[in-house]
Amino acid sequence: MDHYVITIARGYGSGGRTMGKMLAKELGIHYYDRELLRLASDESGINEELFAKADEQLKKSLLFRIARKEYKGELIPPDREDFVSNDNLFNYQAKVIKQLAMQESCVIVGRCADYILRDMDNVVKIFVHASLKDCVERLKSMSSLPEKELEKKIITTDKRRAAYYKYYTGQDWKNAQNYDLCF
Repeated sequence: MDHYVITIARGYGSGGRTMGKMLAKELGIHYYDRELLRLASDESGINEELFAKADEQLKKSLLFRIARKEYKGELIPPDREDFVSNDNLFNYQAKVIKQLAMQESCVIVGRCADYILRDMDNVVKIFVHASLKDCVERLKSMSSLPEKELEKKIITTDKRRAAYYKYYTGQDWKNAQNYDLCF
């Protein structure tokens, strides 16, 4: 293959998204983050708003959160009642991520891309982490929330991302062994 993919998993407020944008610009390649939701919507015919509601989060029920649905790549056909389930929404995003990885060099942020592309040789998997204090400082300029609320939002978002990652991959989101490089 003559192209490569860089995946970036990141803690909320860590600067991972900014790093991904800068890296893509420097390398002259595409950057994908929330655009993946639109692409998955286009691919599936499912409303983009449904993808946005399910984006990197799990349902609230305890049973759903302790269950595990490791990604295997199967798509649910449109004639089934669970066609618009969160699992199928994830599967369509995964399909788009794989298609992009096969077609072009790019940076992909979040959405378990490191796991989805784990069997590909042309992928560099990065995790970006920062201390809670540094994340709060970074987010202060982008938010009107008080510092304590920002801390709560960071902790909540990271727990949600970790649960989402665990559900679809069976792996610990912050485990350095899942990545080629951790910052």
